Amino acid sequence: MKITEAGKNDYEALKKLFLEERKRTFSWLDTSEYQLDDFEKQTQGEYILTALIDDIPVGFISIWKPNNFIHHLYVDQNHQGKKIGTELIQAAIAVVKLPLTLKCLENNTKAVEFYKKIGFAEKGKGDSVNGTYIIFELTKNIG
Repeated sequence: MKITEAGKNDYEALKKLFLEERKRTFSWLDTSEYQLDDFEKQTQGEYILTALIDDIPVGFISIWKPNNFIHHLYVDQNHQGKKIGTELIQAAIAVVKLPLTLKCLENNTKAVEFYKKIGFAEKGKGDSVNGTYIIFELTKNIG
């Protein structure tokens, strides 16, 4: 696996991955309005790193660099549990430095467990139309 800055040639695969994993992840929400074009809309202006296996995108992280904010982190379900998410975060740290912050919906228990396991600390909570979210911060290197 290699991690590289996302190129336009990765976008078709990333759009599909984003749509499929969001529908799978947010099963408690109405995901019927999710569309392929959401990827480009929701990552506009963000720095995107892609995890590639045999030149096929299997995960990505998008970061809003002015705030060191992780907006999205998704790994294809068939490649989860293989440290790809951790490696994407490590690659992000190399680009934007620490601290990193993110918001994660409380109902997304798998992601909440992942972030806590790799060293993110809970800094607060808030409410959104999709439910309560946790604000996480990472202040030290992982791995």
